[in-house]
Amino acid sequence: MAETKVVLIAGASSEIGQATGQLLVQKGYRVFGTSRDIAGLSLAGVEMVALDVTSDDSVAACLHTVLQRTGRLDVLINLVSYVVEGAFEEVTLEEAKALFETNFFGMHRLAKGVLPTMRHQREGMIINVSALSGVVAVPYMGMFTATRFAVEGATEALWHEVRPFNVHVSLLQIMSPIKTQVFQRSIRSAALSMDEYRTPRQRLVNFIRQSTEAGPGPNIVAEAFLRIIETRSPRIRYRVGPGATMMTVMRRIIPDTILQRMLAKRMLSS
Repeated sequence: MAETKVVLIAGASSEIGQATGQLLVQKGYRVFGTSRDIAGLSLAGVEMVALDVTSDDSVAACLHTVLQRTGRLDVLINLVSYVVEGAFEEVTLEEAKALFETNFFGMHRLAKGVLPTMRHQREGMIINVSALSGVVAVPYMGMFTATRFAVEGATEALWHEVRPFNVHVSLLQIMSPIKTQVFQRSIRSAALSMDEYRTPRQRLVNFIRQSTEAGPGPNIVAEAFLRIIETRSPRIRYRVGPGATMMTVMRRIIPDTILQRMLAKRMLSS
């Protein structure tokens, strides 16, 4: 009988994380989920472990707990991130550094932490998460876009590096807003608010709010994670969400100037 696979979902308290955890439990996986504060947090069938991805010690303690209970780790899903909304000029250096500390270096800490175990097992999978902002820049979310581009590049390099150890690395690009009740909580406004940017910035916020309300639910992402995990030879990139393929094709064939004007008209005309 095959050994039950162990999955660690970083950011399991989010609605996408909860949906993913529940689906994987139903499919027979042993699932560990993380959150900064797990007090009073209960997800049926998911074993919760405290984790702050900005702390080396917290990452080490989380992975130690999982390995102590199971002796192995098969899949890591990196879901932890947040958004800073503001023009490039409005975002302070401290805010930009904090954003990278979570969205990029948090991913790095976790991937680096699980790799010794996966290399030793000669088996494993790391799934990082990107978005539309990892394919095309989103104005007034430039720093968030920068973190997504960084994750894209690092994931692609990691894919090459760990293939000889039978460790698979994939990137799930969520190409449209996902309708969740807590989506707005993951968006933080830059400390500095300048009148020169106020109107177009608010138009973008309105566009995102409208798109979120019309978007698919978190189950579409959970099902995409499951497909990746159960694929024998997973690809480096997967896309989920309405218009995912069309946007990728547009990025390849439409000249940058024209594409950027099209996106600006769509996102900043609300």
